[in-house]
Amino acid sequence: QVQLVESGGSVVQPGGSLRLSCAASGSTLDNYAVAWFRQAPGKEREEISRINTRDGSTYYYDSVGGRFSISRDRNMVYLQMRSLRPEDTAVYYCAAESLKYYSDTYSPDSTDFTSWGQGTQVTVSS
Repeated sequence: QVQLVESGGSVVQPGGSLRLSCAASGSTLDNYAVAWFRQAPGKEREEISRINTRDGSTYYYDSVGGRFSISRDRNMVYLQMRSLRPEDTAVYYCAAESLKYYSDTYSPDSTDFTSWGQGTQVTVSS
């Protein structure tokens, strides 16, 4: 039921920084897993980061190499990216899944997210 809209994608030079935003409507994000995914040309869609808004915990996948940071402010979820590389070029999506039926020991898998934004293009090129 929650609607998501990403923004902030742009063309940036290698080594640069960019902040992506995900705006949620139709529901609060007080008890959700909210994740950032990306899909590069010719690649499978991959989850790169998520935040558990129930307790504020964050998770990062190895592909981002410690360069990205996820945060949440009310109905907004951000992805701050730094030291961008050409291989970061992709369409970036935010996704959300209610944690109502999940516990502290059982959280949504990457394939369990059912609410998706439309995506925003990030291009890292000199």
